[in-house]
Amino acid sequence: MAAEFDPMELHGQYSSSDTVNNRWDDEWDNENSSARLFERSRIKALADEREAVQKKTFTKWVNSHLSRVSCRITDLYMDLRDGRMLIKLLEVLSGEKLPKPTKGRMRIHCLENVDKALQFLKEQRVHLENMGSHDIVDGNHRLTLGLIWTIILVEGSQKPVRPCGIINWVLDNAIETEKMVEKYESLASDLLEWIEQTIIILNNRKFANSLVGVQQQLQAFNTYRTVEKPPKFTEKGNLEVLLFTIQSKMRANNQKVYMPREGKLISDINKAWERLEKAEHERELALRTELIRQEKLEQLARRFDRKAAMRETWLSENQRLVSQDNFGFDLQAVEAATKKHEAIETDIAAYEERVQAVVAVAKELEVENYHDIKRIIARKDNVIRLWEYLLELLKARRQRLEMNLGLQRVFQEMLYIMDWMDEMKMLLLSQDYGKHLLGVEDLLQKHALVEADIAIQADRVKAVINNPTLNFFVTKMERRPCDPQVIQDRVAHLEFCYQELSQLAAERRARLEESRRLWKFFWEMAEEEGWIREKEQILSSMEHGKDLTGAVRLLSQQRALEDEMSGRAGHLQHTIAEGQAMVDAGHFAATKIQERISDLQAQWAALEQLAAARKKRLEEALAMHQFQADADDVDAWTLDALRIVSSGETGHDEFSTQALVRKHKDAAAEVESYRTVIDSLHEQAALLPKEEMESEDVQGRLAGIEERYKEVSELTKLRKQALQDALALYKMMSEANACEVWIDEKEQWLNSMEIPEKLEDLEVIQHRFENLEPEMNSQASRVAVVNQIARQLIHSGHPSEKDIKTHQDKLNNRWSQFRDLVDQKKESLNSALGVQNYHLECNETKSWIKEKTKLIESTQELGNDLTGVMALQRKLTGMERDLVAIEDKLSDLQGEAQRLAEEHPDQAKAITDRLAEITAVWEEMKNTLKTREESLGEARKLQQFLRELDDFQSWLSRTQTAIASEDMPNTLSEAEKLMAQHEGIKNEINNYEEDYQKMRDMGEMVTQGQADAQYMFLRQRLQALDTGWNDLLKMWENRQNLLSQSYAYQLFLRDTKQAEAFLNNQEYVLAHTEMPTTLEGAEAAIKKQEDFMTTMDANEEKINGVLEAGRRLASDGNINAERILEKVASIDDRHKKNREAAVELLMRLKDNRDLQKFLQDCQELSLWMSEKMLTAQDMTYDEARNLHSKWLKHQAFMAELQSNKEWLDKIQKDGMLLVSEKPETEAVVKEKLSSLNTLWENLESTTQTKAQCLFDANKAELFTQSCADLDKWLGSLEGQIQSDDYGKDLTSVNILLKKQQMLENQVDVRQREVVELQSQVKALGQEVKDTDEVDGRRQVVEKKFQELLEPLRRRRDFLVASREVHQFNRDVEDEILWAQERIPVATSKDHGHNLQTVQLLIKKNQTLQKEIQGHQPRINDIMERSQSLLQDKSSNADVIRQRLVELQQLWKQLMEEVEQRHGRLQEAHKAQQYYFDAAEAEAWMSEQELYMMSEEKAKDEQSAVTMLKKHQIMEQAVEDYAETVHQLSKTSRGLVADGHPESERISMRQSQVDKLYAGLKDLSEERRGKLDERLRLFQLNREVDDLEQWIAEREVVAGSHELGQDYEHVTMLQERFREFARDTGNIGQERVDGVNRLADELINSGHGDAATVAEWKDGLNEAWADLLELIDTRTQILAASFELHKFYHDAKEILSRIADKQKKLPEEVGRDQNTVETLQRMHNTFEHDIQALGTQVRQLQEDAARLQSAYAGDKADDIQRREAEVLEAWRTLLEACDGRRIRLLDTGDKFRFFSMVRDLMLWMDDVIRLIEAQEKPRDVSSVELLMNNHQGIKAEIDARNDSFTTCIELGKALLARKHFASEEIKEKLLQLTDKRKEMIDKWEDRWEWLLLEVHQFSRDAGVAEAWLLGQEPYLSSREMGQSVDEVEKLIKRHEAFEKSAATWEERFSALERLTTQNQDPCERPSAEVDGFKETERDIEKEAEIEKETAI
Repeated sequence: MAAEFDPMELHGQYSSSDTVNNRWDDEWDNENSSARLFERSRIKALADEREAVQKKTFTKWVNSHLSRVSCRITDLYMDLRDGRMLIKLLEVLSGEKLPKPTKGRMRIHCLENVDKALQFLKEQRVHLENMGSHDIVDGNHRLTLGLIWTIILVEGSQKPVRPCGIINWVLDNAIETEKMVEKYESLASDLLEWIEQTIIILNNRKFANSLVGVQQQLQAFNTYRTVEKPPKFTEKGNLEVLLFTIQSKMRANNQKVYMPREGKLISDINKAWERLEKAEHERELALRTELIRQEKLEQLARRFDRKAAMRETWLSENQRLVSQDNFGFDLQAVEAATKKHEAIETDIAAYEERVQAVVAVAKELEVENYHDIKRIIARKDNVIRLWEYLLELLKARRQRLEMNLGLQRVFQEMLYIMDWMDEMKMLLLSQDYGKHLLGVEDLLQKHALVEADIAIQADRVKAVINNPTLNFFVTKMERRPCDPQVIQDRVAHLEFCYQELSQLAAERRARLEESRRLWKFFWEMAEEEGWIREKEQILSSMEHGKDLTGAVRLLSQQRALEDEMSGRAGHLQHTIAEGQAMVDAGHFAATKIQERISDLQAQWAALEQLAAARKKRLEEALAMHQFQADADDVDAWTLDALRIVSSGETGHDEFSTQALVRKHKDAAAEVESYRTVIDSLHEQAALLPKEEMESEDVQGRLAGIEERYKEVSELTKLRKQALQDALALYKMMSEANACEVWIDEKEQWLNSMEIPEKLEDLEVIQHRFENLEPEMNSQASRVAVVNQIARQLIHSGHPSEKDIKTHQDKLNNRWSQFRDLVDQKKESLNSALGVQNYHLECNETKSWIKEKTKLIESTQELGNDLTGVMALQRKLTGMERDLVAIEDKLSDLQGEAQRLAEEHPDQAKAITDRLAEITAVWEEMKNTLKTREESLGEARKLQQFLRELDDFQSWLSRTQTAIASEDMPNTLSEAEKLMAQHEGIKNEINNYEEDYQKMRDMGEMVTQGQADAQYMFLRQRLQALDTGWNDLLKMWENRQNLLSQSYAYQLFLRDTKQAEAFLNNQEYVLAHTEMPTTLEGAEAAIKKQEDFMTTMDANEEKINGVLEAGRRLASDGNINAERILEKVASIDDRHKKNREAAVELLMRLKDNRDLQKFLQDCQELSLWMSEKMLTAQDMTYDEARNLHSKWLKHQAFMAELQSNKEWLDKIQKDGMLLVSEKPETEAVVKEKLSSLNTLWENLESTTQTKAQCLFDANKAELFTQSCADLDKWLGSLEGQIQSDDYGKDLTSVNILLKKQQMLENQVDVRQREVVELQSQVKALGQEVKDTDEVDGRRQVVEKKFQELLEPLRRRRDFLVASREVHQFNRDVEDEILWAQERIPVATSKDHGHNLQTVQLLIKKNQTLQKEIQGHQPRINDIMERSQSLLQDKSSNADVIRQRLVELQQLWKQLMEEVEQRHGRLQEAHKAQQYYFDAAEAEAWMSEQELYMMSEEKAKDEQSAVTMLKKHQIMEQAVEDYAETVHQLSKTSRGLVADGHPESERISMRQSQVDKLYAGLKDLSEERRGKLDERLRLFQLNREVDDLEQWIAEREVVAGSHELGQDYEHVTMLQERFREFARDTGNIGQERVDGVNRLADELINSGHGDAATVAEWKDGLNEAWADLLELIDTRTQILAASFELHKFYHDAKEILSRIADKQKKLPEEVGRDQNTVETLQRMHNTFEHDIQALGTQVRQLQEDAARLQSAYAGDKADDIQRREAEVLEAWRTLLEACDGRRIRLLDTGDKFRFFSMVRDLMLWMDDVIRLIEAQEKPRDVSSVELLMNNHQGIKAEIDARNDSFTTCIELGKALLARKHFASEEIKEKLLQLTDKRKEMIDKWEDRWEWLLLEVHQFSRDAGVAEAWLLGQEPYLSSREMGQSVDEVEKLIKRHEAFEKSAATWEERFSALERLTTQNQDPCERPSAEVDGFKETERDIEKEAEIEKETAI
């Protein structure tokens, strides 16, 4: 049993691992890192493995006990679910009989059985923590295993123990437990320390700045993940198992359960591990990001090198190309070269993008801090330099090519010009000059074209000669493509040819002009003769026209003919002058020309005489016809106007009077404007011939017209005044009546109103008073208007002044009374409302307090745990804010109660009682709250504080991140958005400030006096919190300042755009304003400019605001101050310039206006003088019959001139003023003034001359004719005055008065003529002798004139009196007729049968009343006028009195009837209005009732919702209609109370309306209930259908038999199904609960379809239970399939990785020592990599062992086969690795040996060559030197002995271990020993040869000389190497040379010594020879030994 219990310790580790897995599933589910996936799969595999082991172990243990009762289980989770096996197990273990298991397989039966077993365990005092029967039935793996483990522990503790062993057993367990605790403490500390250190390492972000470095760091990280971390993870799991084992043992021994101290809990370790995982994940992301960046940089660098090389090659080739100047020597060749150059330029321009691409790549590398950036920058600069040099070459070549092309084009142009000039010379030498005029003209036109061509060619010639290209080529250009002398010769020849051509053209034009002159004269003379003959026929006609139209037509034809003659005259004179000039010049046809001239002059003179005679006749006929037509028009107009202005109608009301005023205004304007028409008619008559002007027809018509016009003018003025008085009176009366009607209506309402007691009624009345206020304001303005009109009428003396004053006073009194009444009622209403509102607020406050009391009482169940306490605290905290509001409300109510008690003493007791009730409820609630707060403990404070601290720090971090944003706004909208966001952050900070203070206070209180590490950590957190809070405030301020400046800058930019738009518009207007050339245009321009400047003034404030804002921003230190100041300066400068330009332009426009006004005045005066000059120049006064009229006209003309002399003076004055103010206009003004003065002087002289001529022509005849005319006129006047006709009616009297006025006007005119006779008498007295007769005739005329003045005055008085009588009679008759017409209407009994007819009748009656009011002033006027007529005895007084009495009676009757009818119509209107409203209400309610009674039922949910919404709208309409019904009821009550004739009918109608409305509301509520039930049923049906469909869809997924085809597939299935199960459980349960709740509500409410609802509910719950079972089943199946496929997948993956590693093992062992060392390093890395693979292989073995125990048959064999394959492949890989490592070591040794041999062999070759290269000595000294050198070689050979020994020993070692290259090694050893023997032999031979001194010297000197000769070529060589390797070789070679030189220095010294040494030369070589022989023997001996050794 002990062996079986060992695996149980895995239970705790399984539980904690499961927790970790779940947490990782939640937090890191979205990670895609391969390492992360491996970690997760690894952990999950360990957890699953532990669970499978536990399950297998527990199953065996259970079966071992169940075997006693012949039972067995196969699946621990499934077989214990029904509870039966569990009961049997407990019976076997306890030996007791448990209750019999319940039969049945349903869930309820299983729950009951399991519950029996658990209850038994509880009775045995077995502690089952967080375990229920449903957990076992549901197959919860963790709790099922925990239950079996608990049973095992209980069963083990209940084994019998001997009493003597109890103590030992307890001690052993305690000691063992203590050791396990110590072990746990140590392991936990080590693990936590390792985690913290690892996190610090992982958080290091200092990466290498190269790809290789980052790759090495990533490899180190992977090593940590695969090698270092997995053991630590296993250690963590073992810790969990150890802790669970400790706690289980202690719990089994009834010891206090061990809990690790704070910081070493499993949760702390898990949190630390989570931080490690997070740091690891971040490290991996950072490494991979940096690796990607370095790889990209390397790729970018390679791409840069490739592109740079290509660009450099291309640029070099193109530089060579553009350096060549092969342009050619003609235009075609140069143009072709130009096109080729353009193509080159295009290619080069297109290549710029590629060059920039290289620069961009370099910049990108520089920005990314590439490690070899210096080389990149140098190469980039080289590319840019080549590119710029290429552009310079290209530009220079383009300039040269353009100059060459220009030269060739000039040469081509010269050739074209020369060819053209040759052609022109041939044309100019022609002798054809024309044979008639057309021929000559044609030749001249052709010649003009030729000249034009020549002129055009002149420009071309000049352009060619002055071409800068030629000058440049001749003078400046260095590389000339042409000889300058050639260019100069061509230019000179071109100039000569052009001059010759110009001379020929001038000569031919002169000859052609002479020919054309002759032929043109003959042609023009013939044309003039034909025209004269044609016009003579027309002028000979005697037709003058039968009417005005005909005369006008003939005169216009005559004028057109005269104009044509005027035009012809100039042409004729010019033609004659041309002919005369030719005659004078002696033309060959001079005689013929002279004859034609004389003949034509005679014909023209005759034509002029005919034209003058016909014009005079036509003008006289036209004047007469025009006068007659105009006189007819004036007569017709006068009669129409007289009919209009003589009307006595002034309107019957305001509207009709206004219409008449408008019509009269138009008529008066027309009369006034018609005066000019009549004046023009007089002028026309004066211009008629004398006989026609003096005819009776003309004079009579003029007199009649004048008389009628005067009458029309007088009547117009009288009628205007009458209409204005009537209009003002009607307007005042209308306004006053309207105001009084409104006051009556509102007074009636106020008087009948009573203050109700209910609040709803009070609010209704208050709402009406609120609507009354604006109406009163409107009426007050109307009353003010009435008073103003009344004052105006009284001030102007209106005839009805008293009535106006009465109406005014009445209205003002009524208005004052009404306002007092309104104030009184309003005060009463406000008082009542105050009391009712007080009671309402008391009720609301009391309900509020009770609600809060219930809320406090509802928290009694909370507080049992921390969550409950915190929930309670949140409620109480929220309640505190409400209590403050309630307390403020109570204070307000106390003040309100005191005030109302004082205002309403009768209700004071009720008011104070209500306040006392509320106060009592308030005190009760405060006591309850206090009691509840005291009941709370202090247990939650610390945890709550920590949670709040975490939340606050999280918020602080998020807020700092948000504030640290560097986003800057680019537009105003973005700035506003960012400012709003930042202000929201500030509000959030302010809201958190109080929390921050509370948290600090709480933290200080918690940590005060605490020395524990956790409290120290908490204190540090608080300090960090303070720092973070202060940093947050500073960050916010900084960000706020930055955003404020940006926002202000954006505002400034917006304003500057607007200001710049203003300035642009101003600049455009100022730049495009031109000076007008007319006065109207000048005034319009000034007005436009003034408006423009007004606009500028309006915009100036805005612009100044922008400038001020910009300067303020700059002074405040805005971040954009520089740009702001630039903008400000620009706008200010432009604004000032625009202002100055506008003022200057306005001044110039005003100056121009003054000038144009002056010029226009001058023009008008000039035209007037020209017109008058024509009149003054008319001297046709030969006939005596019109002499007098001409004299009179001339006198008037002279008077007109004298009156207009001021006009000229004013113009002169204005002109001089203009010159003084504006000197620039002096020339124009003086010129105009001079011309005007000249014209005026001519006009005056001409006028004086004409006056003198007229008077001198026939003075006596003039006087006689004047007297005769006056006498004749006086006779006709006397006849008119003596007439007894004073008119028979008003119209005839008015006509006679007009004629009388015309006569008086004529008298005034004739009086001036009488006075003029005196001057004529004086003038005649100088020429006539009989002056007394002349004076007597004058006196007779004057006396007769004076006698007629008095009769004329008397006649006028008679006519005026007659008009007054006739006017009065007519007015009285009109008023009587008017009253008689309206009496039938006023007495009508028709009051209407419906509302429309009644309203129409009321409007008609009101119109009648207004008409009566409008006619009242006319009646009063008639009465006043009758008094004056009755006093006049001449009038018929009796008749007048009778008509007046009749008029008064009719008027009084009419007014009474109208008032009575008004009352009757008002009553009828009220009744009909009520009937109409009631009928509408009944119709509306009938329609709604039909809708409410509808049996239509909804077919689906959508229709149900639509019907319910529609019904809600109808319900609201019904509720709103209650106000209408209430108003109808009130109206009916009012009518009945007023005693309306139809009161009974009204009451019955109202009762019908009330019943109908009550029935409608009942039907509405009933239909609402039905619709609600129907909608809820449809909603439930939809929810049930949707949920069942959803469950069915989920069942398809949950019931799938798909177990996955491979690991990826099953993983995907499991993940998806896990998510599917989680979503299904969360969403489905919530939806099922919702549907059940809705169904229960419908059933409990007694729904009609309750049975159907219950059926739906049961079916849904069954389907949901089935779905959950399917999900559990599939979850277990997928878990088993996942384990198997994971094993297969791991095995396959490991095999593939092993095979991949096998393939990566190379066969190459290296070519030399360096490659071998590289391969060894690579192999070490490879072996390190496969260590992680070994861990996976071992894990796979464990998985295979676990699965083989769980599976049998083919599955087990397959698992074993897969495991064997992996192990075999792994063994093979390890063997291959070992074999390759040994082979690489051998290869390395081999190459090291070969290298040593090669070095020694080379050295020996050099020594042998050195020995053999020695020359023969020339003397003893040279021999001595050679011997010394030879001894040096020997010393070098001796020094190499160690190298030979090492090399030989290495070769022997290789041969000893049977190296694979033993043959080569043996061969190399033999070669080495042979070579060494050869070298020693050579040395010995040479030594023997140097025994003699001469030979020694000779040899040494030869060797030295050879050495020197051999080194000279090396020293003189200039080779420095082309690469690093070559340079290094040269350096080594030179170092060897230096060493050799040092050794040779001694030899040269020996050679330089002479042979005068102390020793005998012959002795020294002998001794040396002996020594050498001895050395030689030693060498031979050693060589033989080495050779033997090698063999």
